[in-house]
Amino acid sequence: MGIPRDSIGRVIGERVRAARRAREWTLDRLAERSGVSRRMVVNVESGEANPSIATLLRLAEALGIGLPSLVEPPADTGSRVTRTGEGAVLWSGDGGGRGVLVTGEDAPEVFELWEWTLAPGERHASEPHTAGARELLLVVDGEVVIEVGEETHALSAGDALRFDGSRPHAYRNDGGSRTRFCLAVLEPAAGAANKEGRQDG
Repeated sequence: MGIPRDSIGRVIGERVRAARRAREWTLDRLAERSGVSRRMVVNVESGEANPSIATLLRLAEALGIGLPSLVEPPADTGSRVTRTGEGAVLWSGDGGGRGVLVTGEDAPEVFELWEWTLAPGERHASEPHTAGARELLLVVDGEVVIEVGEETHALSAGDALRFDGSRPHAYRNDGGSRTRFCLAVLEPAAGAANKEGRQDG
């Protein structure tokens, strides 16, 4: 079973706090290392915030744990099924679009599988991931424009794109109908902060 949507903020907060305390970091230390304000860290840990994906990525990368460990049930040694509707909705657009983290693997090599929908006119901008990050995208329905640095790629259903996730990038729907695409993100260096945290924590 996935985490109920109405409790995902509380679960994320508990996991951020547990990871911070495991490293014996203060709130100020996590704020400094992540670039997230202390007030926001406090709000995330208390479950009162609705943090953006960018904020969650900064916290996860600083802690060296990866997004999946913040939003998925604890891993076990067997297979894990995510049923329809159980993924973690981490972004919602004004037109009804959604970014859903369906499943993933934690550090040292963070691997995420997403399902995205964008309503006409919606755009989601992503901050650069860690060095060496790569993204693979497959358009399932509709059309989507992918911005990677100064490049733009217009894709239709069935088209795929591989790109450097460590560059600024964005996904946008310039068409008149909803678009849906699957996205895989690999961050091979995301676990470096975890090792560093253990050494200097």
